[in-house]
Amino acid sequence: MDLSQKIIAGLLLAFFLITLARIFRAPLRLALKLLVNTALGFLALWAVNAASAVTGIALGLNLWNALVVGVLGLPGFVLLLLVQWVL
Repeated sequence: MDLSQKIIAGLLLAFFLITLARIFRAPLRLALKLLVNTALGFLALWAVNAASAVTGIALGLNLWNALVVGVLGLPGFVLLLLVQWVL
């Protein structure tokens, strides 16, 4: 493979990667936002469980609860508390 073929292959690869990035920009952004919100929900549940000796409020620290709190926010937290209270 000579230099001109390598340059053409590099340009085609760059074009292909840019095209893929443009196509999947919105879904990747949504997935990243969901991941960040889930991590923040996990941290919020951890903080609630750390203060459970004082408040008496304790929720399970798992991915499902973190996802609910991360996506729904405070209403999701209240929903989890209500589910725990009913069950």
